[in-house]
Amino acid sequence: MTSIFGQVMGVRKFANGDIELDFYHEDEIIEYRYSSDPSRLGNFPKELAETMATTLATDICVEIYFGEDGNPTYVELEECDDDDDLEDDEDLEDEDESDDT
Repeated sequence: MTSIFGQVMGVRKFANGDIELDFYHEDEIIEYRYSSDPSRLGNFPKELAETMATTLATDICVEIYFGEDGNPTYVELEECDDDDDLEDDEDLEDEDESDDT
């Protein structure tokens, strides 16, 4: 079983029920799609696509697990660690210390 870890950056929902997801993983965007048309290649399970769509514009990261056949089997959600926020906090602390001198 393999997995990829990232964050949902965009969601498109269509009148026919299809859902497209832009998934950010290792500096690239991967597009996943759920379609009510089972003949579409790379069809993503509806339940997983809907769950991932709810994480848009949140600090929730998603790990997608794939079975040996390459199809997604389940997802895990967790709060993202934001390295940029940590760096910003450190910069503010450095500025505060320099103000004291």
